[in-house]
Amino acid sequence: MRNIISVRTMSDGRASQIIHHTFIMLKNYFKIAFRNLLKHKGYAAINITGLAIGIASCLLLFLVVRYEMSYDKTQPNYKNLYHVVTQNKYADRTNYTSGIPNPALEALRLQMPNTKFTALNSLYGAQVSVVNNSGGADKKFIEDSGMFFCEPTFFELFSYTWLNGSPAALKEPNTVVLTKKYAEKYFGNWKDAVNKMLLMDNFVPLKVTAILDDVPANTDFPLGALVSYETVKKYGDHYNFNATEWGTTSSNYQIFALLPASMTQAEGDRQLLEFSKKNYTGRNDKSEKINFLQPLKDVHFDKRFETFGDHVTERSTLLTLSLIGLFIIIMACINFINLSTAQAVGRSKEIGMRKVLGSSRKQLFLQVMGETGLIVLIAGILAIIIAMLCLPYIKHIVSIQENLSLFNAQTLVFGLLTGAVVTLFAGLYPSLILSGFKPIMALKNRITSAKVGGISLRRGLVVTQFVISQVLIVGTIVAVMQMNFVHNADLGFNKEAVLLMSTNADSSVIQQYGAFREKLLQTPGVVNVSFNADEPSSDNNWSSNFAFDHKDDEPYPVSLKFADENYFKTFGLEFIAGRPFEKSDSVREIVINETLLKKLNLKKPEDALSKDIRIGGAPWKKIVGVVKDFKTNSLRDAINPILIIQNSNFYGKTAIKISSSNLAQTQSAIENTWNSFYPSYAYKTAFMDTKINDFYKQENQLSLLYKIFAALAVFISSLGLFGLVSFMAVQKTKEVGIRKVLGASERNIVYLFSKEFTVLILISFVIAAPLAWYMMNGWLQNFQYRIQLGAGVFLIAILISIMIAWITVGYKAIKAAVANPVKSLRTE
Repeated sequence: MRNIISVRTMSDGRASQIIHHTFIMLKNYFKIAFRNLLKHKGYAAINITGLAIGIASCLLLFLVVRYEMSYDKTQPNYKNLYHVVTQNKYADRTNYTSGIPNPALEALRLQMPNTKFTALNSLYGAQVSVVNNSGGADKKFIEDSGMFFCEPTFFELFSYTWLNGSPAALKEPNTVVLTKKYAEKYFGNWKDAVNKMLLMDNFVPLKVTAILDDVPANTDFPLGALVSYETVKKYGDHYNFNATEWGTTSSNYQIFALLPASMTQAEGDRQLLEFSKKNYTGRNDKSEKINFLQPLKDVHFDKRFETFGDHVTERSTLLTLSLIGLFIIIMACINFINLSTAQAVGRSKEIGMRKVLGSSRKQLFLQVMGETGLIVLIAGILAIIIAMLCLPYIKHIVSIQENLSLFNAQTLVFGLLTGAVVTLFAGLYPSLILSGFKPIMALKNRITSAKVGGISLRRGLVVTQFVISQVLIVGTIVAVMQMNFVHNADLGFNKEAVLLMSTNADSSVIQQYGAFREKLLQTPGVVNVSFNADEPSSDNNWSSNFAFDHKDDEPYPVSLKFADENYFKTFGLEFIAGRPFEKSDSVREIVINETLLKKLNLKKPEDALSKDIRIGGAPWKKIVGVVKDFKTNSLRDAINPILIIQNSNFYGKTAIKISSSNLAQTQSAIENTWNSFYPSYAYKTAFMDTKINDFYKQENQLSLLYKIFAALAVFISSLGLFGLVSFMAVQKTKEVGIRKVLGASERNIVYLFSKEFTVLILISFVIAAPLAWYMMNGWLQNFQYRIQLGAGVFLIAILISIMIAWITVGYKAIKAAVANPVKSLRTE
């Protein structure tokens, strides 16, 4: 027993000695590392600044990418939930839409009984009035998102938290379930909302029957007010809901499916193909319509299909952001490697002495890695501070409405991994070089910068930095030029100073259109007024099959624009033949665009006049005019063939052309006129040019990101360049002095320093140019109308790079060139 105790005592003592020695060793490593930082403050500052910016960029981009990738992942059935989408194949193109015919829901349940289906029908632009105790409306809201017709079965597929009530609250017509946020908006306190009354669109009474907890911001189902599905059946005519019409689809009406655990997506698609053949074959629209499944995990990333969320982010965009973050941190690491290996000459005697005094290569390796770790630690702390300062501005750069936080488990793990990888990547090579010095060579001062790490390696790293910088510079130039082109492009109509007003197309509003328009025209500053379904360029893709000149249906659809006779003057649409249609409340005459003229193989615009067109199964109508093409959607899309027709039942907007002077006064007068005519309707407006700019929100954000990160890349590469030139100036002190004594001019000295880096930049340009062309040419393919990617863009990029390099190198080069050669030659 005594022997056992003594052995344990000896073991414990030895263990404590090892721990003590290890602690002393680490303490010495960090003490030496800290002294080296203080000794080389300038180089340390360059390394820490570059690494801090790189790590901060990575942290912020990680938050953005993680947020976008997290959409709807909180749903328990996430892996088995699918979106039922539609593919329309025509003779000349294939269209995709999230829309599906209204009768499809019940048909799917009958034909695929093992799969659960549900639908959401969005109520874009619905008006909600809060009914007070006397039956009047205290508050009025126009809901552009968050309001849906919904059935109880929706909650069998999707999971949400109920604060009051259950899905059964949606069984009866004229009932509504509110989220906590919407209940507080309408009634102040969500607990007081149940059994209160709302009025939708001034004629549909709704009783609040339950309250849901707020949905997360990272969802494509921004639920706010859920009106029972029985309500849309009851008021179907007003909301264009037809439970027997298979020929009409709208992206407002979408169906979702929960597959049984035993069913694969491929099997689901096979059953949907059979469903499509049974229900769509033989219908008179000249297209092959197929429904198929889109996994919920793809909904947020597929731009072919509309979602209920506020944006769609392609995975390629997230990949681009991830690569930018990676490139920025690589550039910072390159700075560290270059400066560390360049500085190694100055530390050769220190390393030689340590080896003579018994230090092993492993100990020296760990010492240098410890120094790297200390620099990365300081840079990491600074990066967190930078990221925290930048977080409030993230919303202006990307489509994130939620407040992001750096302090969560995933970000912490990512930050630690980033720090470890950066330490390893940046410190490994310098540690191997320094710890590999031969003591005799080091003590005799025979180690030169050319032998430490190799000049070719440092040149290669500098080239890598400038390749990244120039790719980002080209990307920035192209993105800015394309967005300038988009914002200044001729759209084929006048978008300036056109005020768009939301208008309910119910009978009480329609009856006063004439008097309302006349009153508006009497307002100083109002030039013209038009009632319509939507503006010339919009995200509305209402289309139909049609026939021309008493022939069979054409093998492609035509887009429909519903508008009155004043539409053309209000938006400045130009006629190339014929005239506007005459005043009417229903379809009597038709105006077409140039694209439709060409698709009908008509050689002259006049050839279309007085010809007949039939829309769907409606009677034949005469073409009375042809307008010059205008951009019907964003510049990403080709111009659609269009029919402009009259039907006051669809006029949900009022477009008011106003003069550019006294805008505020004119707008105030318009609001007063609206309130005098329609006191029970909410007043909501937006300018046409603002709505068009919203088409390109993501492209503008990407352009801004390119600007920011191109600037950071240039800054980091310039920091590294400045450090290397500073080191060169010290190393070449005697050489510069000798050259000046032998007659070299200051220009010759500056040339000595700048020529090498200029050559390296030119080499990097040769590598960067094709990479940048490939990336940005691919991005431009997203636009039907785009700039030409010519040589000028690349010439600007190389000139910017050379100019920045010369400015960076020039300061130190000139300082070395004007130095007194006598002092230089005295320097040892």
